Amino acid sequence: MSINLTKLDEKLSVTGQISMDDLHEIAESGYKSIICNRPDFEGGDDQPTSEQLEELAKSLGMVFVYLPVEIGGISADHGEKFKELITALPGPILAFCRSGKRAAALHALAKQDVTEEQPPVSDACNWSNAFDVVVIGGGSAGIGVTASLLKRRPSLRIAIIEPSDKHYYQPAWTLVGGGAYDIDATVRSMSEVIPQHAEWIQAAVASFNPEQNLVNLTDGRTIGYMQLIVCPGIRLAWEKIEGLEETLGKNGVTSNYAYELAPYTWSLVENLKAGKALFTQPPMPIKCAGAPQKAMYLSCDHWLRNHNLDKIDVEFNTAGAVLFGVADFVPTLMEYVRRYSAKLVFNSNLVRVDGVNKIAYFEIKDGEGNVSRVEKPFDMLHVTPPQMAPDFLRDSPLADISGFCEVNQKTLQHPRYINVFSLGDACSSPNAKTAAAIRKQIVVVAENILAEKEDRDLTTIYDGYGACPLTVENGKVILAEFGFGGKLLPSLPLKPTAPSKIAWLLKAKFFPWLYWNGMLKGREWLARPGKSH
Repeated sequence: MSINLTKLDEKLSVTGQISMDDLHEIAESGYKSIICNRPDFEGGDDQPTSEQLEELAKSLGMVFVYLPVEIGGISADHGEKFKELITALPGPILAFCRSGKRAAALHALAKQDVTEEQPPVSDACNWSNAFDVVVIGGGSAGIGVTASLLKRRPSLRIAIIEPSDKHYYQPAWTLVGGGAYDIDATVRSMSEVIPQHAEWIQAAVASFNPEQNLVNLTDGRTIGYMQLIVCPGIRLAWEKIEGLEETLGKNGVTSNYAYELAPYTWSLVENLKAGKALFTQPPMPIKCAGAPQKAMYLSCDHWLRNHNLDKIDVEFNTAGAVLFGVADFVPTLMEYVRRYSAKLVFNSNLVRVDGVNKIAYFEIKDGEGNVSRVEKPFDMLHVTPPQMAPDFLRDSPLADISGFCEVNQKTLQHPRYINVFSLGDACSSPNAKTAAAIRKQIVVVAENILAEKEDRDLTTIYDGYGACPLTVENGKVILAEFGFGGKLLPSLPLKPTAPSKIAWLLKAKFFPWLYWNGMLKGREWLARPGKSH
């Protein structure tokens, strides 16, 4: 047969998702009954409904039974019902779900003496109902590391836990806010980017139980794992700034950190001819630490080209004490600050927004540590929100004191739970939180998680690489590439601190293509890290 079947006993075989066309071949092979264990509309485009399958199966002379079981939700009651079915249905029987694993787990449970008093199989890490690897998060890190693992070991049973049905290419939102990129090109359906042989569990995480190798979901399910990869990203804490949520997307208040708001940024930039424009940056950590000032540079470049900049008062308020964390790039950035006549205000943190009256409130710390509250009127306010680890991670045994997933910064392995790894914005490694960093971290985690699985030394080492393409004007970018300690790690034979048209083309054209066609597909071009000896 063209579909892959696993024969469990003389009467029952299991397989992954079947199509309408497969039913003809299944009937011709002599199967008399089919049990569908995959819930309708579980996800993906490969799934006909149970009603469609049942209608065709009956016309081909087969019995069809729908016994849906959610991933991680196999209970004693399911086992009892499955046992009744395989006893009563004419054989041979074919049971299926997306991968065949739930059907096989039901068979194992049916062979036991199950009672209603027994706890659900998924409440303990029963390996027949656990995945080889569970990945938390369907963002850049989660999709990329899953694809890379499946390239190395196609047989791995991997589940991605991700509640959202959309996947975003966030690095382009800065360009959207500068009128240089189409917002629609930054989003795709999650089902399009989930690797074909991975299970997508569309649910939210409630908590971790690393002692039992379990992930608890908000819908009550429990998912078992042999190894865990934690990469849910970072949470945008808009609520930390008083009044901000009520005025976002109106009253001149915007942010390139949100898909819905980046186009509004460009609308404000286009329409502002005179007045006050404020740009803010909160305390670290934030993802893409250069993005707050990139919004300012692209806005100023537009105003300069349209002869409006001399009528616009531009101010950059940052909670930090320096313009950029890697000192080598500051002199060139300061040239652009002067070109745009922008005022820099350090140690200035946005704490409240009155959108109706267009007033922003900042807490500003002086050289002696004294803090004063200052009101600043605005016509346009670009806000970078405070950011923190997701609550379910912050409150878990996996978190360090800052709330991020604790890791060895070189191997990205958890120091206390050796079957747990982390990468991306949610991990504690002190690197810049950028997509470029994730691209390198993917290889480190993919190599090291397999080494841990096979009881080998973890020799693939992360050097802290991160890259921040600083869009200083429309058509030029400073491609800032650096590692731990601010060490410059240029990958092109160009002066690393100089603005470049080539770097702009990379940012606007090549990097998005590389993201969708390389990084999310498990292709690790130019991403190989070093090895320890």
